[in-house]
Amino acid sequence: MSAGVLSDRVAFDEPAGSSDAFGGTSVVWTEVYRCAAEIRFHRGDEAVKAARLAGRNIYKVRVRSCSETRGITSACRMRDVRRGTSWNIIGVDAVADRAFVHLTVEGPSSEAA
Repeated sequence: MSAGVLSDRVAFDEPAGSSDAFGGTSVVWTEVYRCAAEIRFHRGDEAVKAARLAGRNIYKVRVRSCSETRGITSACRMRDVRRGTSWNIIGVDAVADRAFVHLTVEGPSSEAA
C-alpha cells in the first residue's frame, strides 16, 4: 500500500474525569495519539443499515499498526483533525492484519467524512 492511501489525519482521545465546580465529575477528552489514516464509508450489512436509519453513519478506518494504535479501545474516540469531526469507536481489530489496525467508527449523519 502506498502512503498516499492514508491521506486523512486523525487523533485518538481518551476520557479523563475531572471535578466541576459543583462537586460532580465531567468527562474531559485528552489526546493520546495522532496519525495518518484511511477513512472509508461503510455500506455494510443489516446492522449498518439500521444505524443509518437512526441517523448515524458507519465508517471503516485503517491506521498503521504500532504500540499506540494497538492500545486503542472502544472507550476512546477518534477525531478527524482536518474536518473537526469526531466519531465513537465501536470496533477495533488489531489482530487480523500485522501492518494495520482496522477500526469501525460511527457518528451522526451530519458529520460526513
